[in-house]
Amino acid sequence: MLFALNIGFFVFHTALILFNVFGWAWARARHWNLVTLLATAFSWGVMGMWKGIGYCICTDWHWRVREAMGIHETSSSYIVLLTRSLSGWDPPIALANNVAGVVFLTSLALSIG
Repeated sequence: MLFALNIGFFVFHTALILFNVFGWAWARARHWNLVTLLATAFSWGVMGMWKGIGYCICTDWHWRVREAMGIHETSSSYIVLLTRSLSGWDPPIALANNVAGVVFLTSLALSIG
């Protein structure tokens, strides 16, 4: 069960990120793209006031599954985990956060505009 949840989180969270980044490109999806971007902003900012700015509920739940599997993640960033898993490169957390922020703001502007 935990293995399936781990894979499910990889698929769902990565798909959500890709939709956040590119969903604005399809006019029919733009409304839902804005909804997911605002939900992301809510998690990062509002929930982040209690959990730490940049808090992501998907990452939190995924990390809990991985902990239960005995996998102890060394980074607090899903972007770092994804980059490491796909390329073997372990980017600095500040770089991952800065790139995520710039891409997020760009996607939000494109979704609104």
